[in-house]
Amino acid sequence: MEASARLLTSTAICFHRRNLPLSSLPLLNCNNPRRLISLSLAKCSLRSTTPFPSSPNPFSSPLSRISPSPPEAISPNSSLNSFEGSSIQWDQPNFSLSNTKGSVFSHKDSVLTVVLLGWLGAKQKHLKRYADMYNLRGIQSVRFVVPPTELLGFDLGSIIEEKVKNLAHEIADWCSVNETDGRERHLLFHTFSNTGWLAYGVILDSLKSREDIIRKIRGCIVDSGPCAEISPEVWAAGFCAAFLKKRTVLQPPAESPDNSNLKGSIVRNYQSDTKPSIGEMVLLSLLTKFFEVLLRCPDVNRRLSKYISVLSENQPHCPQLYLYSSADKVIPPRYVEEFIAHQKALGRTVYAHNFGLSPHVDHFRSYPHLYTAKVEEFLKLCSTAMVS
Repeated sequence: MEASARLLTSTAICFHRRNLPLSSLPLLNCNNPRRLISLSLAKCSLRSTTPFPSSPNPFSSPLSRISPSPPEAISPNSSLNSFEGSSIQWDQPNFSLSNTKGSVFSHKDSVLTVVLLGWLGAKQKHLKRYADMYNLRGIQSVRFVVPPTELLGFDLGSIIEEKVKNLAHEIADWCSVNETDGRERHLLFHTFSNTGWLAYGVILDSLKSREDIIRKIRGCIVDSGPCAEISPEVWAAGFCAAFLKKRTVLQPPAESPDNSNLKGSIVRNYQSDTKPSIGEMVLLSLLTKFFEVLLRCPDVNRRLSKYISVLSENQPHCPQLYLYSSADKVIPPRYVEEFIAHQKALGRTVYAHNFGLSPHVDHFRSYPHLYTAKVEEFLKLCSTAMVS
């Protein structure tokens, strides 16, 4: 699904640059997405590289098979696992620095690993900021993204879905073995936008028969989400933001120095200059029409509905934290607040913080100290819940 939209937006941009009418775009036939892809490629004369580069390390790609050896025999600290283009990367905690800061997740019988599930268009370097936040506090992290090159040729997101399922199996194998000192391996999920949140749903669905692993999930943090509705407008906004990146009002402005005063001024500037360009409005309109058709396709709708149902009704009985803002133009705050209310009605332990002015998936960069404080507070609550 993500690939089809990506190729369609590429087609639209190519048509715009060549002054071709949008009416000559290929018809949206949800029953034959491969034809849509081939027509889009032909019209834009795109040249794509091999979409699935080989990887020498099982942890560097969820599509690769884990060897029959026990999980501890595969070191996540291996240098083979550190190249930037990989979908999955394990980060070892920095114990020398974490000892000076003190562990915010302390339990004598367990060790925590956080699984970072990135937003649409996120790269490993983007998630590394969050991984560093955890690593400096003695918590190992796993980062998962889908490289942009791998979006080409995807059949309505089904291959991405398989990659997430394989990630779930790798995590399950990892958690099935204790640390060398006997401590159990437990999990925290930190998801971003609807892409990361839905990936979490795929993981939960894949592990539904593994109660031993589900009980090891100690908490879930949702950054800039979720939207539990199958909304063409939300999907269009997400893809538009991912495609245009910093050239859109849907996403934050250019990179800023790590300075709180500068970040505050950037947030204010973002709020005062929010008029989209004509090109962005055209692209957003085109994507909305595209998703109005695509999301009605039976197979797509069925798969999305299944994972949204898992996340809405059958999440693990562990604390949840929602970090969002009133200024989010990709996933409006009402969707997040409605989902929070539903989880509370189910009796779940839910915490939330509205950052107010920060853009979509930009709360940490806009308010680094406050964001870190909220995460640390949540980790302590998760640790307390384990003891009780």
